[in-house]
Amino acid sequence: MTKPAATSFFELTAGRRGHFQLESGHHSELWFDLDALFAVPGRIAPFVKQLAGSLRSYNVAAICGPLLGGAFLAQLVAQELAVDFCFTERVMPRDATGLYQASYLLPAAFSGRVQGRRIAMVDDVMSAGSALRGTYTELRTHGAEPVVAGALMLLGTTGADFFAEQQVAVEAVVRESYSLWLPSECPLCATGTPLENVGSIARD
Repeated sequence: MTKPAATSFFELTAGRRGHFQLESGHHSELWFDLDALFAVPGRIAPFVKQLAGSLRSYNVAAICGPLLGGAFLAQLVAQELAVDFCFTERVMPRDATGLYQASYLLPAAFSGRVQGRRIAMVDDVMSAGSALRGTYTELRTHGAEPVVAGALMLLGTTGADFFAEQQVAVEAVVRESYSLWLPSECPLCATGTPLENVGSIARD
């Protein structure tokens, strides 16, 4: 993806700098508000079309995405590829500590529909990959075969490295560098910079 295209995608997101804790438990200095990303479908359509094109060769039977943004994206990609759609829902333990505490559950109506089928998992943005990791685990539990993880924007390599270890391909429209830190190694914590409250734990 060319740099101007990457810039145009950033213009669709409301990113800001600060000190944030992400869903995976990692800390970062950059946070994206993605709630309005799909508000005007025409603006995001070229990126959806490009991601769908990169997933076509995997011959999947369905596209699965974590609520909220990943599910919106999965539905659009599924329509583009004329395959089935499904989604997972986040369950976050109360007072969760440590990394990757979120679970993503498949609604009962989809359980039989994914068994034994090749699935592409997608999310709007992936950094540590918490939402897609949870979706991967859940799909495997139901006998599905997740073969590729896709994102409109891939930040850093943490999430992609996990899927490489699982021998699951990764496709992305935009790839950008990104800093993630363990809480114990966070330079912002070391300088006493307080974590910002962004209203909810951001998926990553």
